[in-house]
Amino acid sequence: MTKIVFMGTPQFAVTSLQMLLDEGYDVAAVVTQPDRPVGRKRVLTPTPVKQLAMEHGIQVWQPEKLRTSETVEDIRKLAPDLIVTAAYGQILPKAVLDVPRYGCINVHGSLLPYYRGGAPIQRSIINGEAKTGVTIMYMAEGMDTGDMLTRVEVPITDEDNAGTMFEKLSVEGADLLRRTLPDLLAGKLTAEVQNHDLATYAPNLKREDELIDWSNSSRALFNQVRGLVPYSGAFTTWNGEVFKVWKCALKEQGQASSSAVPGTVLTASEEGIEVKTGDGSIWLTEVQPAGKKAMAVRDFVRGGKLEIGTVLG
Repeated sequence: MTKIVFMGTPQFAVTSLQMLLDEGYDVAAVVTQPDRPVGRKRVLTPTPVKQLAMEHGIQVWQPEKLRTSETVEDIRKLAPDLIVTAAYGQILPKAVLDVPRYGCINVHGSLLPYYRGGAPIQRSIINGEAKTGVTIMYMAEGMDTGDMLTRVEVPITDEDNAGTMFEKLSVEGADLLRRTLPDLLAGKLTAEVQNHDLATYAPNLKREDELIDWSNSSRALFNQVRGLVPYSGAFTTWNGEVFKVWKCALKEQGQASSSAVPGTVLTASEEGIEVKTGDGSIWLTEVQPAGKKAMAVRDFVRGGKLEIGTVLG
């Protein structure tokens, strides 16, 4: 039986780990990120991958920095036939890459060589891509630079956000892994070298990526909000405080031709808050004022606090 070490951290990786268990592979160990404080009470919480591993009695290693940890030697002693990674969160050192006889493969949430890096799904949506996908690739010492084994395309619709695409790609990735492994282990696959000249990058999101610039186009703002939901959300300011936007809509009707400066509130009703953008307007439909929970606009406007003519940001 093929002995596997699985390396992953978030919910995206859980589906692939569950598939390996369901298919009867010998998952001898799991490597995941350390437990982190979660929520306002900062409760130390295991990663989703660790939770699944513990349910199945699989040994778990959680090095803060894999490269300099004892886990490298632990993996070498375990002598796995294959290492499978999915959104692990650290680059594997050569000392680990050289261990398994079938190599180290990664379930990556983009169509490589496009969107290498830690936030490929969010960046694909923010950049307005019509499709994304999953690539199963050999791990290399660089950032997502290894040779490709298999790929699957997945469309991005206007109804999608980062959360729905994570779910879709998690399922598609696990299924692609299921179909890829038998041929990989049988030596039937020929890896394809990436065209590095076409590579684009998807670095982890920072606070400035969440800030709304109302001078951007309505479509760009619509994509930005969707790419940040349901995780951080996009934000502007209102009365000097953070004002988050969790959902918005593009509509043809409204006052898109208004000469108001971008960020100006043109309409505020239970239907939505219409805000001037660089090329028209956009409708906010779910918001979160400072110190409050996220709420539908119909609940927010009943307070009557946001006046038409207010400039957000």
